[in-house]
Amino acid sequence: MTSEPDGGGLRNTFYRKVTRSGRSMTPARRLLYRIVSPLGVGIIRAWWLTCRVVAVRGAEHLDEALAKAPSLIPCYWHQHQLYCAKYLLAQRSRMKVGWLISPSVDGDLGAMMVRRVGGHVIRGSSSHTGARALRDYYQALVKEGISPVITPDGPRGPRFKFKPGAILLAQMSGRPIVPMAYAASRAWRVKWDRFVIPVPLSRIAIAIGPPRYVPRTMDPPTLARLQEEMEQQLRGAYELAREALK
Repeated sequence: MTSEPDGGGLRNTFYRKVTRSGRSMTPARRLLYRIVSPLGVGIIRAWWLTCRVVAVRGAEHLDEALAKAPSLIPCYWHQHQLYCAKYLLAQRSRMKVGWLISPSVDGDLGAMMVRRVGGHVIRGSSSHTGARALRDYYQALVKEGISPVITPDGPRGPRFKFKPGAILLAQMSGRPIVPMAYAASRAWRVKWDRFVIPVPLSRIAIAIGPPRYVPRTMDPPTLARLQEEMEQQLRGAYELAREALK
């Protein structure tokens, strides 16, 4: 197994060889992904252009964290991916932003799209290869200076429940969790996971909370308390973003 970058922003090539479904990357599938990935990125970028970011609250918190270390742990709910990701990618001149992408063959499409928008890719699954994913996050965060985004409720939920992964990573690495959220003046919400898609011509506000450092030693009650506090911080960031739209 190797965890070295392959020159295209892709790490952990073990996951490219072994998948849960057993499917392999055929030439036809690779060709299809190479056609679909620029189309998908084009749609996302076009959507970004249809809305206007009118306010960013708490940008100084990101400055504060980056002044202490070259990497951090951006954290926002899965539902807020679209414009929090856009904001982080706009900071790539001063930080390397990464995303965990499924080790499945289907995940190769997501990896291609992340690389096209300037992000870094970490291959792994929080639900099926959690220990490996945490190790790879640590390697990216500390050794390679990549700031790996964590959505603590994940695409499978439960929604707005802060799972412990980000806290454990912050404990291991000494890097802070930086909570984020965004609000849109008008938006659709995908029914199955409540993913937020702003209506074109909407106004967008982004909020960033203060960096949260985690102690090196931590017992289970402390972990549970930190999970609750981080849920509150993410809710607070969202309320701050909503307030900025008024």
